[in-house]
Amino acid sequence: MRLIIGIILVLALLGALPTWPYSRAWGYYPSGGIGLVVLVLIILLVTGRL
Repeated sequence: MRLIIGIILVLALLGALPTWPYSRAWGYYPSGGIGLVVLVLIILLVTGRL
């Protein structure tokens, strides 16, 4: 389960990088969403629920 979550997070982080021309206007929205997901996962890991 952790391996799958890790792979999904890596793919999401790569997808959130504004390196393609069509995604430059997105600003911080994608990386902010990914940061929120990472924060929730860290809280779940610390509390022992994941």
